[in-house]
Amino acid sequence: MSSPARAPKGAVRSRRSAVDVAVVANGDAASRAVLRALASASTRSAPIRPASTRGTDRPAPAPIGSVRAIGLEPPGVEGVEFSRCDPADPALAQALRGADVAAYVAVSTDLAADLALGTRARRERSLRRAQTVVTAAAAAGVRHLVVVTSAQVYGAEADNPVPLPDDAPLRAPSDGGQVGDLMDVEQLVAVARDVHPGLRLSVVRPAALVGEGVDTVLTRHFEAPRLLTVRGAAPAWQFCHVDDLGTAVALVVATGMEGVVPVGAPGHLTHAELERLTGMRPVSLSLSSAMGTADRLHRVGMLPAPASDLTFVVFPWAVSSQRLLEAGWEPVHDNETCLGVLLGTIAGSHAVAARRLDRKDAALGAASAAVALVGTAAIVRRRRRKA
Repeated sequence: MSSPARAPKGAVRSRRSAVDVAVVANGDAASRAVLRALASASTRSAPIRPASTRGTDRPAPAPIGSVRAIGLEPPGVEGVEFSRCDPADPALAQALRGADVAAYVAVSTDLAADLALGTRARRERSLRRAQTVVTAAAAAGVRHLVVVTSAQVYGAEADNPVPLPDDAPLRAPSDGGQVGDLMDVEQLVAVARDVHPGLRLSVVRPAALVGEGVDTVLTRHFEAPRLLTVRGAAPAWQFCHVDDLGTAVALVVATGMEGVVPVGAPGHLTHAELERLTGMRPVSLSLSSAMGTADRLHRVGMLPAPASDLTFVVFPWAVSSQRLLEAGWEPVHDNETCLGVLLGTIAGSHAVAARRLDRKDAALGAASAAVALVGTAAIVRRRRRKA
């Protein structure tokens, strides 16, 4: 029997038969949000009425049928079936059978768990899971694979346009940070387009994620006593609530949207707006001072994230959600609301350069994350001289 003709890249399906979805989940906030959105849109629960397509060129999205989570722990999301399987186990192919669409949330929103795992083990797990998901989806006959990474893969650079075009080159460093993990995932997806031509592929790239339970290097930036600024830099702060990420993924699944799909709250906040909304006092350093100190502290094990992660709070990496908006996506949270959510979720937490401090340490800490970096570097130098 001949296989069905593959739809052109970027096309959406016009059929209206229900699609059964399997989500390879890691149990964190982003995965649960995707499952909630899919379950809410499922015809087996109380479906969300899609935005009207009357009078537009948009085809009506296909209804979503069953929603299944595959992972090591039940997600605790109503209306979602659960299959226990290690996402890195080749048995995933059997667990995916019967699914029309598979979604894999590669981005992590549980920094504490990732730090406990360690850099090498985390990287190996990320790569093994991504390889297994792609291979298993093709082997199981899944028609469409949706992979959620991050807009951070574009890299944060001083010359980035705001917003970045969807097809902008991926300029993030492939170092030991979590963004390096996602660069590996993106490379696997790029290879899969040639290796598995019958598998439609989508890569959803959200802006800085916020929401209940979200813990990342970027959210911890706001746990510092003061707001770090780098002289001469002009960041563009853009956020994405995990619930809006969930509805974006649900729309990608329902419409069969292929290719790159950036997602974020429309527009961005300037650094001046960020200061006003957070009420945090700024402290300014030169780029060379901030990066050099962060690099030294990371190398001696005092900072959990590489110095390259600092660029994401210094330079712009905002994206456009135009494809989703044109397809009928309606985000609930704007950037200002997202920032308020972020500040609410980190209340009572204290961190310096993504390393969590207890309240006693924070009270004794330096006046800002930047000053703390420089001060800690001085302590390191003194200890080395005494050694």
